[in-house]
Amino acid sequence: MASDCQVFTIFAFATAGGYSGSTHFTVKCPGTAMEVQPKFWYPFRLADSSYSMPTCNGTEVEATYLQGDFRSSAEFFVSVGVFAFLYCTVTLVLYLGYQHVYRQTSRGPLADLVVTGVFAFLWLVSSSAWGKGLTDIKFATNPDHLMGSLKAEHTVEAYASMGRLNASVIFGFLNLILWAGNCWFIYKETHFHKDPNAPAPMQEGDLPGP
Repeated sequence: MASDCQVFTIFAFATAGGYSGSTHFTVKCPGTAMEVQPKFWYPFRLADSSYSMPTCNGTEVEATYLQGDFRSSAEFFVSVGVFAFLYCTVTLVLYLGYQHVYRQTSRGPLADLVVTGVFAFLWLVSSSAWGKGLTDIKFATNPDHLMGSLKAEHTVEAYASMGRLNASVIFGFLNLILWAGNCWFIYKETHFHKDPNAPAPMQEGDLPGP
């Protein structure tokens, strides 16, 4: 299961981190038309990028900025993915190379259960926050919203491609399901699930009493 966690966590943070996109529309003022192409990128502090917007007052053009700062939800989501990937890597090495150490005491499975449960909760919180942030990003970069109070005709040439970001939210909730499911399998390795009154396994040469 650790290898599955690695794959899904990579997909989650890789589809959100490093993203860049733009929306493209044409503003038609009396006697002229101007193409506008606002750009934005991870971590989605939208005000970092300016674009030229016609005022439809002669040939005047003013520098305009996208509105909104969604760094907190985006960076939180990516950070959870990165740390989850690192933990998956550590546990994979532990399972494959140091299984005897992991099972030597009850502390190993118990600690694994607690950390896995914490990550399942973090996936729930970060995916929900990032899903809300993505909805706000879509609104903030929508050409109809960007036109605002400018009374001018506009034609949308291309909406920003959000498929990659939509996939990141989906992978976030898939990670929630995967990590929550892992809690059950790890729980079965702890002393809470095992019967404390179960007889110890017989050693070779041991014979039952008369």
